[in-house]
Amino acid sequence: MKRTLKDYFVVTAKGIAMGAADVIPGVSGGTIAFISGIYEEFIDALKSFNFSLIRKLKNEGLLETWKHINGNFLLALFSGILISIVSLAKLIGYLLLHHAEILWSFFFGLILASTYFIGKKIGQWNLYPVFFLLVGIIIAYYITVAAPTETPEHTWFITLSGAIAICAMILPGISGSFILLLLGKYAFILNAVSTLNIKVLISFAIGCVLGLISFSHVLSWMFRKYHDITMALLTGFMIGSLNKVWPWKNTLLWGTDHHGKQIALKQTSVLPGYYENEPHLLYCILFAVLGLAVIILLEKQSNNNTPIQK
Repeated sequence: MKRTLKDYFVVTAKGIAMGAADVIPGVSGGTIAFISGIYEEFIDALKSFNFSLIRKLKNEGLLETWKHINGNFLLALFSGILISIVSLAKLIGYLLLHHAEILWSFFFGLILASTYFIGKKIGQWNLYPVFFLLVGIIIAYYITVAAPTETPEHTWFITLSGAIAICAMILPGISGSFILLLLGKYAFILNAVSTLNIKVLISFAIGCVLGLISFSHVLSWMFRKYHDITMALLTGFMIGSLNKVWPWKNTLLWGTDHHGKQIALKQTSVLPGYYENEPHLLYCILFAVLGLAVIILLEKQSNNNTPIQK
């Protein structure tokens, strides 16, 4: 059946959740897309953007081209992502500053449950899926412990940062926001969103568009040719990323960015009893369980729904 207006509101809501996740270093919007059942449709829609699209527009018109790219779906999804990023940038910043342990706990539970359900999608476990699962874990874990660097603020580097970060954002388990943090551009881009710095936002958006269109073709090909290996790699990414969203971390090394603001350069995950601040253990457990429950409910709903055609 075709999507109704209500269905598109649901897609927009999923976009809002993706946008909220993408704002947080350590959480991937691709994870939200995966667990909400729209990931492969999202990748396929992005893949439809290629040079032949211009010829299709010329020969068949705007309406057929819009259908070809699954335009209603993309419009609903990206509207939600944009609404979320613009409206939640300051809120997420506040939560990270004042209630970080509770926020991380929720996403820890969310990603932990997601890892189980995504791993179940691997059709056959043999040497290759196991190998790529381990590769994914190692890559994602290394990214979580790498230290941020200082980088230029030139337009070309902002565009490059957008292209690199968006590739990570559509990969479950690899946080585009954390990639921006490693590139030294997370606070810079977040500030540009909050202050509506049009020049920076346009440069970043161009990079995102280029990265989305190019990388979506790679992912679509991987799903088509090597489904189980790809799923194992993505599952590994999610397992490895759990270190980043662990609620209790002590800072080993502090530094300052180019604005003179103090930032944590190196952190280590610790048990609540060894945490240097108040662990808020009860609240953290409750919100981790809430994250688990959200994924279980989403998975149950996904299994009960009839597949929707484009």
